Amino acid sequence: MDYYFSTSLKDTNFEGALSKTKEALKAEGFGVLTEIDIKATLKQKLDANFHNYVILGACNPPLAYEALSAEDKIGTMLPCNVIVQEKEPGRIEIAAVDPAASMQAVKNEALAGIAENVGTKLKKVIENIGNR
Repeated sequence: MDYYFSTSLKDTNFEGALSKTKEALKAEGFGVLTEIDIKATLKQKLDANFHNYVILGACNPPLAYEALSAEDKIGTMLPCNVIVQEKEPGRIEIAAVDPAASMQAVKNEALAGIAENVGTKLKKVIENIGNR
């Protein structure tokens, strides 16, 4: 089982892909709680060069509430991470965690349906990015 959903965009710039990703998340009820610029962080902390790579911490409040109500420690796995990276100029990859894969370690049956619902929404986000 893959632990993520992904898509690639060609002939687009990094900022445009990041914007499309945020729009697609919003359309499925997700907000972006955190935005980590890995390239800038690695440059600042290690003086290391890295390609454009941003981690978005996405949260769908009603589904997060449902998950937290079923399992109070599930916050250790929230928010759902979505990455936008540019390995080569003009070729952007967007990937989102598959919550069903990450929740396999949690032995709580109540989470299975919630994880499936979140996964369906994140899959739709990834599918819709290319259509924006």
